[in-house]
Amino acid sequence: QINLVESGGGSVQAGGSLRVSCEASGLPFDPYSMGWFRQAPDKEREFVATIAWSYGYTYYSDSVKGRFTISKDNTRHVIFLQMDSLKPDDAAVYFCAADVYPPFNLWEYDKYDYWGQGALVTFSS
Repeated sequence: QINLVESGGGSVQAGGSLRVSCEASGLPFDPYSMGWFRQAPDKEREFVATIAWSYGYTYYSDSVKGRFTISKDNTRHVIFLQMDSLKPDDAAVYFCAADVYPPFNLWEYDKYDYWGQGALVTFSS
C-alpha cells in the first residue's frame, strides 16, 4: 500500500518560516517527481514546487520562487518544503504528491498519482 504523509504545518506570522515534510512509503520504485501543491479556501489547487527525482532538478511557481525551497532525502522517498518570508496569501492546505506512472507532468496536479492528506498552514496576527 502506498501512503504519503505530510508533517510540519502550523500557524505562523507574516514574514516567518515553516518547514513541511512528506514521506512516501510503499512506492514500487523511484518516482518521476515529488512535489507540493496547495489549496486555499474557495480556490483551485495550485502548483507550488516539485523536484525531479533522478536529477534533483527543482521547479517553483512564480508566487513562491525565491522564498520556498524544495529538497529531498536521497536515502528515502522524503521531500521537504522550506517556506520563508511567508505571506498571508500562502495560507492554504499543502498537499504532497508523487508522480510515479506516465504520463508525467511536473506542474499539472491531475498527472500526479498519489497524494498525502494535507498539512495546514495558517497565519496568526
